[in-house]
Amino acid sequence: MPLLHNLSNKTATIGIIGLGYVGLPLMIRYAEVGYKVLGFDVVAEKVEKLNTGESYLEHIPSKAIAASVARGFEATDDFSRAAEADALIICVPTPLDDHQEPDLSFVTDTMDTLVPYLREGHVVSLESTTYPGTTDEELKPRIEKRGFEVGKDIYLVYSPEREDPGNPDFTTQTIPKVCGGITPNCREVGIALYSQIIDQVVPVSSTRAAEMTKLLENIHRAVNIGLVNEMKIVADRMGIDIFEVIDAAATKPFGFVPYYPGPGLGGHCIPIDPFYLTWKAREYGLNTRFIELAGEINTGMPEWVVHKVADALNEQEKSIKGSRILILGIAYKPNVDDMRESPSVELMKRLQEKGALISYSDPHVPDFPKMRKYHFELSSVELTPENLASYDCILIATNHRAFDYEAINTHARLIVDTRGVYRTPAENIVKA
Repeated sequence: MPLLHNLSNKTATIGIIGLGYVGLPLMIRYAEVGYKVLGFDVVAEKVEKLNTGESYLEHIPSKAIAASVARGFEATDDFSRAAEADALIICVPTPLDDHQEPDLSFVTDTMDTLVPYLREGHVVSLESTTYPGTTDEELKPRIEKRGFEVGKDIYLVYSPEREDPGNPDFTTQTIPKVCGGITPNCREVGIALYSQIIDQVVPVSSTRAAEMTKLLENIHRAVNIGLVNEMKIVADRMGIDIFEVIDAAATKPFGFVPYYPGPGLGGHCIPIDPFYLTWKAREYGLNTRFIELAGEINTGMPEWVVHKVADALNEQEKSIKGSRILILGIAYKPNVDDMRESPSVELMKRLQEKGALISYSDPHVPDFPKMRKYHFELSSVELTPENLASYDCILIATNHRAFDYEAINTHARLIVDTRGVYRTPAENIVKA
């Protein structure tokens, strides 16, 4: 078929919808190997910045964007240009609503926007994390409503993203990519779409299998983190250092994988994806008790940390109310500026509600950004000896490499450590 030929000889134009944490690395990789790439985003300021060769994500250098622009990449907010592309790869958010149920509006709205511009020979790939059945229940009918036959006129696949922002050990090229199609023809086209830029494409039998694969990957992490968070609470009550225990257990060369506790789950995937499966499972009369229990434990961790802060301050004859508390690290994981679902921000909110005077320090987030759920008019505090000594409590929420932990320990009156940074016991350090 002509599409396979164009994909294999790189004369196809690749359209990427959603130029964020998933879409931008994908765009860079396609441009790198010689494809013409057209990027779509609804945020005009983002489009303008990218077209001038500037990045707006810390872990993606501007030189990579500029190189892509030089190779022909163009960003636009004009979705009628979707007809110019041969492949349309959807990389938009799939959050939860206020009732912890899937919000597919970004996916469905994007598809509704694209449908008028679909043509024969298009391949549409969804990369957004979602519940099994989304591709064939939500996208396929919308395409068929235009009179196209999926698998013959238009090819529809699901290939979940596996980006890990800031991880230097794995790249878009080297992370194996799962791909499932609505029909065998769709899967063949999907493999051709990704095999030019990914070292290993892993075909599965259907889009539902691919959707479930992504959920299993993230639920595996969520459940194991829930387990170790619960173990942390038990170990704390027994006077045992859970980090020492995990490090010792990790010396077993088989049958054990170390997971580490923290103040809660962050990022776009791990705190959200389990709820996609639990919601869909109810349609089949099933209760995913194991997954939901892990979710309860992980969701409860910020409150547990707040109690530990209260106890630590109490030992110094202080209360949370009126205490000056500095949060170290507000990104959801080390060494990046990504704040999606960061437990650090939930800690800030809960401590402030109890009357604490909150500040934060994060070299990756100089000013607190606009967020849907949280509003803080704050900027990152410099970690000078005087500043450190002025706070009643330093709460380590994200363990960035950039922090000078020796200096922090030297000057801080009280440190509550949720990340196991300090392994040697000290009078001014409380594990949480």
